[in-house]
Formats: sequence, C-alpha cells, structure tokens
Amino acid sequence: MAIVSFNKTVLHNLFSKPKTRKVEKEYPEGTRGHVENDMDLCILCGLCSIKCPTHAITVDKNEKTWSIRPMSCIQCRCCVDNCPKKSLSMGLRFQEPGSEKVTKTFKQSEKAIAAQEALMKAAKERAAAAAAAKAAQAAQAQGNAPADAAKAPAAQAAPEAKPEEKKEQ
Repeated sequence: MAIVSFNKTVLHNLFSKPKTRKVEKEYPEGTRGHVENDMDLCILCGLCSIKCPTHAITVDKNEKTWSIRPMSCIQCRCCVDNCPKKSLSMGLRFQEPGSEKVTKTFKQSEKAIAAQEALMKAAKERAAAAAAAKAAQAAQAQGNAPADAAKAPAAQAAPEAKPEEKKEQ
C-alpha cells in the first residue's frame, strides 16, 4: 500500500509544475548586498574601519586608499551608518563567492585629493584667523584692564577730594 502512494506522488511530481519559484535576479529594496564607496566624497577619516566589527575595512591616509575584504564583511551597515560624508552605501548586488580571498582597494582621484587639500588649507587659514582674533581680543582686554584699574582709583579718589575741597572753602 505504501508503494502505491509513493508511485502516485512520483507520477504527480513528474507531470505537474514545480511548487517552488524562481530566484529573482534583482533583490528587493532593504536587502543587504555589498558595501560601495564613492571615493570622490570619501575623506579617508577612518570611522568606517573603526566601526567595522570584523575589521574588513582598512583606510590608508598616506596612500589615499580605501580597502575592503568582501568575504570578511557581514553586511551589518555599521560603516554606512557612521560615515560622516555618506560616501558609503549598500549595493543590491551580492558578492559572488570565489575560491580566493580578495581585497578590493580603491584609490582617490587626483581631483578629490586636490579638493581635500584646498579644504584643509582653508580650514587652517580660518583657524589661524580665529586664533589671531582671539589673541587680539585677549590683548585688548588686558590693555583695558590696567586702564580701567587706573581709572577706578582715580574715580574713587576724586569724590573724596571734592568733599575735602568743599570743607576748605
């Protein structure tokens, strides 16, 4: 009897459509794929490498490179969420498995490097101007303080002198 029901199932599966669905090529929004970096926006601050729980990301400021080991990445989005310039994003395409461990390295373009150097130069100039203004303000405050101190005793002495002058008259 068991053989008859088994044969019935086999015949049914041979001549019917499969109950499973095909795998979609595009993954729906909200799924996690791989980390992508827009190197023109990246300032190589290193926050992504600090926040990465698996240390899959490395940043080399001297070489102006950003590297990721895709097979070490667990797609947790910590790097994406903590990027101050929002240069990191999660792609919808998943990383293809391979037989070798690969490190993907991206180098900043000369245009991005020049733009960052210009920003750093402008920031240093603003900081120097602010420090000079603060020093001038402090020097002015110190210059006014002795003058105010000298005026204060003279003002206190003047009211005392006036009543004495009135008594003598």
